[in-house]
Amino acid sequence: VMVELLLWLWLRDDQHDAQLDYYGKRVATASSDRTIKIFELQGKKQTLISELKGHTGPVWQVSWGHPTHGNLLASCSYDRRVCIWQELNKNRWQRIHEESSHMSSVNSVCWAPHEFGRVLACASADGTVSVLEFKNNKWERCSFMAHAGGVNAVSWAPAIPSGSLVAQSGQSPPLQKRMVTGGCDNKIKIWKFNEMKGTWDEQPCLKDQGKKHRAWVRDVAWAPSLGLPGNTIASASEDRTVCIWTEGKTGIIEPTKEIPCKDKVWRVSWSTMGNILAVSSGSSTVTLWKESVDGKWQNLADCEEGLVNKSETKGAQ
Repeated sequence: VMVELLLWLWLRDDQHDAQLDYYGKRVATASSDRTIKIFELQGKKQTLISELKGHTGPVWQVSWGHPTHGNLLASCSYDRRVCIWQELNKNRWQRIHEESSHMSSVNSVCWAPHEFGRVLACASADGTVSVLEFKNNKWERCSFMAHAGGVNAVSWAPAIPSGSLVAQSGQSPPLQKRMVTGGCDNKIKIWKFNEMKGTWDEQPCLKDQGKKHRAWVRDVAWAPSLGLPGNTIASASEDRTVCIWTEGKTGIIEPTKEIPCKDKVWRVSWSTMGNILAVSSGSSTVTLWKESVDGKWQNLADCEEGLVNKSETKGAQ
């Protein structure tokens, strides 16, 4: 499903994002025509079931909330706004919140792991990340300066810290609010919420302060860890590379693999198990990568111009 969906999206010029819902039954797309479209997926058939209008500029990204919090969808746009939509009843959506505090385009939205409740991170070209949280029956906002020149992407870490399933069997591990951001300063940065102060603090755990790319970082994706040891992050850049960052024994997260691409890289996306990485680049190409037993990253399949080698991609769906 992931392969077909990415192809379907990236071969259409006006589409900027497509996200599957939790159950993999519906896909929401973000478009230059200022709309969000929701399609129902049945096999290879896509049926348009809803069209959400409210943004006044191109919509860059969408993010589905976890079903435990009701059917929520967040969107962000060049119009500097973030919209949160709720499905009140089947295929009937209403905008329940609009955030318009950013001073420039909002480039990325990402819901936090469901264990934290309704919490949404928003990354903006104004250099800040805002965090919206629904508590006391209203949406509360905090923000922090993240990347001078602009933030292009944000991704949450798994709520359960890596290694906790190994370390503490029988006990509920403490949850940690952490995220990774990518910016126009060519860096990625990791942030952790300080519960005592109520602030987001940059973590000094990245090698070379997170500077590895030689051009804007366009996307970041923190891999699901499923509670197993180690943290893994993918970053995509206009320098035509994808970096895989992994945590070493000392706790430092460093770039351990660089995947060269033929064009600028716009998006990276992990599979649910965190073992396959999909990479979307400017040449309408989607490649799938998997780490082999010896630690090397292998290209599973090249899917170009809609031609998918079924035998190669079957195992990745």
